[in-house]
Amino acid sequence: MKPLALFGLLVLGSLAAGCGSDTPTTPSTASSATFTATLLPSSEVPAVTGTEAGGSGTGTVTLNLTKDSAGSVMAATLDVTVTATGFPAGTALTASHLHSAPAGVNGGIVISFGLSAGEVTFPTGSGSFTKRGISVSADQANAILANPAGFYVNIHTAANTNGVARGQLTRTN
Repeated sequence: MKPLALFGLLVLGSLAAGCGSDTPTTPSTASSATFTATLLPSSEVPAVTGTEAGGSGTGTVTLNLTKDSAGSVMAATLDVTVTATGFPAGTALTASHLHSAPAGVNGGIVISFGLSAGEVTFPTGSGSFTKRGISVSADQANAILANPAGFYVNIHTAANTNGVARGQLTRTN
């Protein structure tokens, strides 16, 4: 009886030790996903007309992801760089955001890039800005990863408060 009892204790001890080392919510190494968007005044709804209609730009959005050992996104931050050209000299951005809606549809702001009115001015009609470490919820990050084309980068000016140029996200990595 003693050898059987000892065997049972060894089995139970092994199982308990194996269960104690399993930590599925421990974050793993961070990863990232990068998206680009071609920003065009003609993509605005309605399309931009007037002096700012000749501008264009590119937005690059990088989601910096922290995942658990099962691969689920636990936390995220966003880095964005927007480069624009062809706008009238002295054009100043009043805001920039990531919106949720497919092409041809206006959508609500999902993530503000934290741009202050007048913070970015294009003295020659061209310029760029970069914002890093913007907080993004795990739900927002998962939604963007699942359907990038359902989101668009938008830049705004005083002359075009609803947006001067926009472009849908396309994943590049």
